[in-house]
Amino acid sequence: MRRDHIPVQTAMVARRAEVSRTFLYQNEHARKLLADAAADYPAAAAAASRRHDADQAGPWKDRALNAEDALKTAYAEISKQRDQIGKLLGRIRDLEIDLPADAVERITIENRTLRQENRQLITDNHQLTERLKAARENNRFLDTRIARLEADLAESLLAGQGASVQPS
Repeated sequence: MRRDHIPVQTAMVARRAEVSRTFLYQNEHARKLLADAAADYPAAAAAASRRHDADQAGPWKDRALNAEDALKTAYAEISKQRDQIGKLLGRIRDLEIDLPADAVERITIENRTLRQENRQLITDNHQLTERLKAARENNRFLDTRIARLEADLAESLLAGQGASVQPS
């Protein structure tokens, strides 16, 4: 804050240090540092003011002319923006005139209907996604069961062949 020539204030110090103001008030060392910094500020402010005055030593007439030019530029920009706003408002009015009297109400109702349909489609999509997930899970379970039954069948066939091949 000294470097930026900003007056030392407890709230600013707390924000910059990312601590609470209560901490700064309750901590004796922090309170002393704040008091010292606040006491040093008038001297630092005077030095900064002298530097600022030296930088602003240019003639006041030049600054006034520059300000006048900036003001003219600002007025011209404001005028241009007001013209643009007027044109756009005229276009809006023209578009509103083209609409039939009940068009706004009809569009509002159609919009509401489309939103309801959208909500219903989202709900249906969610339900179908859950059903698909369940069907895939059932399919995996059935594939596993079929594989087990095929393995059991293969074992029983092999066991049956082994019994018929043995001599009596």
